[in-house]
Amino acid sequence: MIAAVEGILVSKGNNSVIVKAGPVSFLVNVPGATLARLGHPGSIVFLHTQLYVREDNLSLYGFSSRQELALFGQLITVSGIGPKVALALLTTLNAEQIASAIMSSNADLLSQVPGIGKKTAGRIILDLKGKLEKGWEGEAIYAITESDNDAVSALTGLGYSIREATQALSNISQSESMTVEDKVRLALQQLAKR
Repeated sequence: MIAAVEGILVSKGNNSVIVKAGPVSFLVNVPGATLARLGHPGSIVFLHTQLYVREDNLSLYGFSSRQELALFGQLITVSGIGPKVALALLTTLNAEQIASAIMSSNADLLSQVPGIGKKTAGRIILDLKGKLEKGWEGEAIYAITESDNDAVSALTGLGYSIREATQALSNISQSESMTVEDKVRLALQQLAKR
């Protein structure tokens, strides 16, 4: 198995990179967050990787953190979730947001990811909730509540990504008495500071 790749970034695509490690160049599929963290072609990069092997497919998937790699490995164990869907999840939401949605049984947030329906989101939660509670090594996780779903929907309706919306909500101090409108207003203030 190829556990990691370190080398010179040759080129960047929409969801993949080519990394030259010695005399060999690897095509590595990466989520959007990892792609954004990588430098420009010519820079040295390090990716934690997982080799995905099927009888007709041999693909390498790379991540900038061990958390993303671990979550990717957990996601592809769920029936019906292949590496492309797992990569779409990690592109739309970061590892902490996915873990939070799973641990708080928030199928609505997961089902906003392209390729994930309510049934698939429920299966992800059912299969992974216990595993993540036992062994998640992520940073502090912001639990996305049902009322946050409406705020996330409002923010995505205004053109922000799900990742931006949930990150902004995690940065505001919330109370039980806050309305969806209050959350959206405060989240917009957070987003305006960027």
